[in-house]
Amino acid sequence: MRELELQSKPEIINAVRLAVIGGGRLGSALVSALQAAGVDVAGPLHRGADAAGFDAVLLCVPDGEIAAAGALVAPGRFVGHCSGATGLDVLPGNDVFSLHPLMTVTAAGAGAGAGFAGAGAAIAGSSPAALQLARALAASLGMISIELRAADRPAYHAAASIASNFLVTIEAAAERLALTAGVDRRMLAPLVRASVENWVALGGGGALTGPVARGDEATVATQRQAIAARAADLLPLFDALVQATRTLAASTELPAP
Repeated sequence: MRELELQSKPEIINAVRLAVIGGGRLGSALVSALQAAGVDVAGPLHRGADAAGFDAVLLCVPDGEIAAAGALVAPGRFVGHCSGATGLDVLPGNDVFSLHPLMTVTAAGAGAGAGFAGAGAAIAGSSPAALQLARALAASLGMISIELRAADRPAYHAAASIASNFLVTIEAAAERLALTAGVDRRMLAPLVRASVENWVALGGGGALTGPVARGDEATVATQRQAIAARAADLLPLFDALVQATRTLAASTELPAP
């Protein structure tokens, strides 16, 4: 498949028969989305499949299982993984790549696809052909490729966890506390959406509002008392977030958006 180096992205996709290994949330969603995009893709195949007869293999397995799954793939084909934090050194062969969609896929989305269009995709490749294949797969899904150095992947993945996973943890805490006042999470949703859009447009400093930002320590203390009475186990999270918000509010030089 070395001839891929000279082909355009559409031609690469048309020339490759792809197998996806791993039938979890991401593997199922990627197969659905790639099929909808017209890619010749099979799967998701079970873990341990050798993918003989395919030109390229995309492993959608837990990070700790990438090396073992990759070792079982028949030699002579492109092999990629979907981990955000893992480098290419865990994969066998000379033409290996990675493609990490910067998008959340919940259980409800598994098998039914997910909204990959417009999302970022962290890519890497051990050869020009492998990198080009990763970029072509991302483009077929409407994703924007981000080429990362191996040393930057853990920080990138940590940022993704903070932006998505930890946000959900915070919102779950807000939901739990709101329920003690008879307020459903759907009433919080417009506030959450507006806050996220303000952050996208203005950055952290410009989007920050509320009692901590305006220095209203009396209100913060009242909030803390309410949490202590109704959900005391949330106090460490609340205290840590208050301190982090104070630091952000006091910053005079914030990162550019």
